[in-house]
Amino acid sequence: MSVVKAITSRDNPLLQRVRKLGSDPAAYRKLGEVWIEGEHLCAAFMQRGGAVPLAVISETGWQQPGLRTLTNAAAAVAVLPDALMASLSTLESPAPLGFVLPWAGGAAALDTARASVVLDRLQDAGNVGNILRSAAAFGFTQVIAIKGTAALWSPKVLRAGMGAHFGLRLVEGVADDALATFELPLLATSSHAARALHEAALPWPCAWVMGHEGQGVSAALMARCAESLRIPQPGGEESLNVAAAAAVCLYESARQRG
Repeated sequence: MSVVKAITSRDNPLLQRVRKLGSDPAAYRKLGEVWIEGEHLCAAFMQRGGAVPLAVISETGWQQPGLRTLTNAAAAVAVLPDALMASLSTLESPAPLGFVLPWAGGAAALDTARASVVLDRLQDAGNVGNILRSAAAFGFTQVIAIKGTAALWSPKVLRAGMGAHFGLRLVEGVADDALATFELPLLATSSHAARALHEAALPWPCAWVMGHEGQGVSAALMARCAESLRIPQPGGEESLNVAAAAAVCLYESARQRG
């Protein structure tokens, strides 16, 4: 049975914490909590059987059976006036529901034998979130973020990930040399590679390395890769967006093994 409490003050400490989580992309690392908002993300988390310490819902949302059901598993529920709930939102159309979850990512250890995607200093939150979605869709169960990559649990990455976070092992702040002991072959893409992606017999499991939007994969990481492959672009473009390139590569890995 959830403990339900009405909150009406903007200065409530809980709401101050939620605002911090929503406004600062790296606040979850300092506070040890993650703020997810919107019915889709909350439902995706519940589908994975996650425990919810705290649900925050608007008064209007509380009157909707579907949204109210999502709060049933929460240890505590805070019910807010609609305007106050809207003040917490990072969305253009404020969501009536959000969860405050514990962040355990800081304790995640690198699994050197798990099919993975390595993000090498990617800056754009949308790209990062989309790559997480592709990883989850194509059977890659670990995403490794090299130091300098956009914060994986930031609100923008969470929105772009559309729930993929909850089915992946996410490891952040990894140094280049941590991959020296990686047991699986590392693969990368390059427009200058001699062999095309579809011409190679891709190893499985493996780890695809996706590089910085402007600089590509670092020289140190590229040197660790077993192979670099070219994505054919008969339309003549110089390169693909990194999230699009990741989707192509991860799909090809899935296609070959399936």
